[in-house]
Amino acid sequence: MQITDVETIRFETERQPKTTDRKGHAHPGEGPPERTEQTITRIVTDDGPDGYTLGGDEDSNRWMADYLEGMDPLARETIWKDIATHRRISYRRGPIATIDHALWDLAGRHAGLPVYKLLGGARERIPCYASTMCGDDDPEGLGTPEAYADFAESLVEAGYPAVKLHTWMPPYDEDPERVIAACRAVREAVGPEIDLMLDSHHFYTRLEAKQIGEALADLEYTWFEEPLNEQSIAAYEWLTREVDVPVLGPETVRGNMQARAEWIRNGAMDICRTSCNNGGGITGALKTVHLCEAFEMTCEAHGGGAPNLHVMGAMSIPGRYCERGLLHPDYEYDWTPPHLDAPIDELNDDGTVTVPQRVGLGERYNWDYIDDNRLS
Repeated sequence: MQITDVETIRFETERQPKTTDRKGHAHPGEGPPERTEQTITRIVTDDGPDGYTLGGDEDSNRWMADYLEGMDPLARETIWKDIATHRRISYRRGPIATIDHALWDLAGRHAGLPVYKLLGGARERIPCYASTMCGDDDPEGLGTPEAYADFAESLVEAGYPAVKLHTWMPPYDEDPERVIAACRAVREAVGPEIDLMLDSHHFYTRLEAKQIGEALADLEYTWFEEPLNEQSIAAYEWLTREVDVPVLGPETVRGNMQARAEWIRNGAMDICRTSCNNGGGITGALKTVHLCEAFEMTCEAHGGGAPNLHVMGAMSIPGRYCERGLLHPDYEYDWTPPHLDAPIDELNDDGTVTVPQRVGLGERYNWDYIDDNRLS
């Protein structure tokens, strides 16, 4: 079995309307679903199954097609290392995650198994936390501490066992006292049994981060995420010593398992963060998971999607939760785009998400719709 091509399937579909503030944070839009473009990357083989994953761009895939032609699609480690190191391509973003996901989908189809079973198959269901959008100025949205409390209460009623807040970030007022007020209002609304987390503005000073962290410890929050510039390991080392709430990170720094090894060595976090999309695909995320296992450190996956679910389903020292979001009172998250037959992370009655059980990554594509809306 050899790779013969890397194809970009480009098509028109629909999405829920969103707006983006000048700092890049998403907020709900208005009106009906809007038209947008979407891609699927397909790794084509000569005499075996093909591999598919959402995303990818034509320029990168053309380059990857030339590079991968004639290679064994099951040689994922060789391909990953060559792209990530010898080719000097950043594996935080770019082609490596997309190609790696498609290769794992191909491997699952070849074996007739879902990917998490190939990885070890530790669990089929993962507890899920509701992850909110960032704060805004709408009192009926996420514009006040009381609005956050009302929304958190509705999320718990919907079956979520935990809630993570993204509070205010520029261009909105990110004053620590305002953030603490929201965190306190949410705790009072949902009670002591619900796990709560805060993903904060990323550029607080040390003292501002300490002020928020001390309040979160008093409110018994489960973790405190990204309150400082992650380029400074020393700042996180200081914060982890100064506050009792567990500090989680890193999320945005480049370097995958090597960078996280330095954070662990320096005591810069209590809980590690990885992601298939930001961490070099499933292969890259697994390297961080195994690093954490060696240090008996919990590793949480950032974001949603099928690849993250499969990694979390295979962890022997698991992250506690999968992330479902971003959520907002005015955003219909459970709406399914027409190019999919079903959502990948449907919430179960017990507050869990089931790891996809179909072969490969388990995405349920509506190929009739995709073929009817193909773009040349």
